[in-house]
Amino acid sequence: MDSVYPTIMTRRNLLSLLLLLPTLASCEPQKITMSPDAKVAAKMPEVPAGAEVATFGAGCFWCIEAAYRQIPGVYSATSGYMGGSVKNPSYDDICSGSTGHAEVVHVVFDPKKVSYEKVLSWFWNLHDPTTLNRQGNDVGDQYRSVIFYYSDEQKKTAEASKAAAKENFKDPIVTTITKASEFYPAENYHQNYYNENKSKNPYCRFVIEPKLKKLKLDH
Repeated sequence: MDSVYPTIMTRRNLLSLLLLLPTLASCEPQKITMSPDAKVAAKMPEVPAGAEVATFGAGCFWCIEAAYRQIPGVYSATSGYMGGSVKNPSYDDICSGSTGHAEVVHVVFDPKKVSYEKVLSWFWNLHDPTTLNRQGNDVGDQYRSVIFYYSDEQKKTAEASKAAAKENFKDPIVTTITKASEFYPAENYHQNYYNENKSKNPYCRFVIEPKLKKLKLDH
């Protein structure tokens, strides 16, 4: 009986953890008291002379931003919203699913150091582009896979990149390629979220950190 009891407890603990994982592994901020400034929309990122911009939706922006911030040649990666019908949306608006916006990361990069093609290759590696309106436990059209282009050249390059990426996935790619609209930076507390919360939010430890390590970006 003594030897069975620990086994039963281990199974119960494992079951409890499995039931808890969906909650831990979802892109939701922890319910903590924030300063008024934390809830204010971040400033638009500066675009240095000669720099280019790219905007992607690939699930929760915390994860995508954390990766692009570490790529050589990238000046900045800003979490925000694009593709909806409401001006100046808040995170709560986005989560309601009624605005049409996607969670996106606005990347400012130096094309002399990293090409748009390379920026796109990271996009395909950072998420599963075959799941419609979903990444893991994050479900809703705000988590859709989308490339927003800023020029005909970017559109052409994105279409070629998507065609080439099909060989790497068993299921059809559902990523849409859409003309960029107005970019709205997300609230300050969403910016640099992984680095600010990696020891606080389980999502950072269970979802973002393993992905960064797999891509050899966690440093």
